[in-house]
Amino acid sequence: MASDPLFIVVALAVLGVAAILLMGIGNFGKGGDPKTSNKLMKWRIGAQFVAVILILLFVLIRRGG
Repeated sequence: MASDPLFIVVALAVLGVAAILLMGIGNFGKGGDPKTSNKLMKWRIGAQFVAVILILLFVLIRRGG
């Protein structure tokens, strides 16, 4: 499964969401600019949407549907 190109894309998308989330939490935790935290969380929502669509596509293709 790790050699499947779509799986690699899904894994990268999930890692991207995690990275954006950690950056937003880190900025919020150190008392950074609230606008930056808000911007990062908006980016996270968009990236998470893309990741969920890719996961659903992966599952659909793997099931043969």
